[in-house]
Amino acid sequence: MPFANFKTPQAALTKAQKEDLVHRTTQMLVDYFGEAARAHTMVLIEEVADGGYGRADEVFILPNGYRAKDPA
Repeated sequence: MPFANFKTPQAALTKAQKEDLVHRTTQMLVDYFGEAARAHTMVLIEEVADGGYGRADEVFILPNGYRAKDPA
């Protein structure tokens, strides 16, 4: 079973962007493994809360300007 795991900052992607990521990832794996893989492909998108990870020895907080906004 093909499996992809993405970890993104919380609120970095809209619902539509997450759906697109699932579809594109699934298609990429089908391109590699064949159509039979589609029914068994799992894509997991995990949102990491602000302060839940670091980079360059600094705790990362997603700036407000980069937060995704789902349409109302």
